[in-house]
Amino acid sequence: MVRAGLSAERLTLAGAELADEAGFDQVTLSALARRFDVRVASLYSHLKNSHELKTRIALFALEELADRVADAVAGRAGKDALTAFANAYRDYARAHPGRYEAARYRLDPQTAAASAGVRHAQMTRAILRGYDLAEPDQTHAVRMLGSVFHGYASLEAAGGFSHTDVASEESWAWTLDSLDAALRGRSAS
Repeated sequence: MVRAGLSAERLTLAGAELADEAGFDQVTLSALARRFDVRVASLYSHLKNSHELKTRIALFALEELADRVADAVAGRAGKDALTAFANAYRDYARAHPGRYEAARYRLDPQTAAASAGVRHAQMTRAILRGYDLAEPDQTHAVRMLGSVFHGYASLEAAGGFSHTDVASEESWAWTLDSLDAALRGRSAS
């Protein structure tokens, strides 16, 4: 018998919350069963295994993050759009560390192609249109921005910037100014 109130969607949201509290690597069917005070076997009516749960959390996080980024960059262009985009990523990583980690979960190609990850790439390219980059520079820029935003958020979350007197916010602003200058320097026009 299916336990009343449990659904794949509810389990996904609870898994995302657990990821933020304990870390994405701590999300298991056993941990989720404990959270709902049910046996693991009762979750199999809704989820095949932990991989499906983690995939669902990853898809949820990608969608949630894409929505936040889209809201942040709406109506903006150039450096203003770049800054809004970057801040939306960083803010999400700070507010939802487990979900942010989940958004990096390796998806199979078919699942990835149908995910909000595609929206992330499209939004990045839309921002880069303001810099008038030709290919292959646009692809290089997409990879550079993703690497810098993810690297900064990951190092900051791990306490990597807490050992100096220079505030992380100051370095973040400097990083965004430098990215903007680098992108303008690569402009095709």
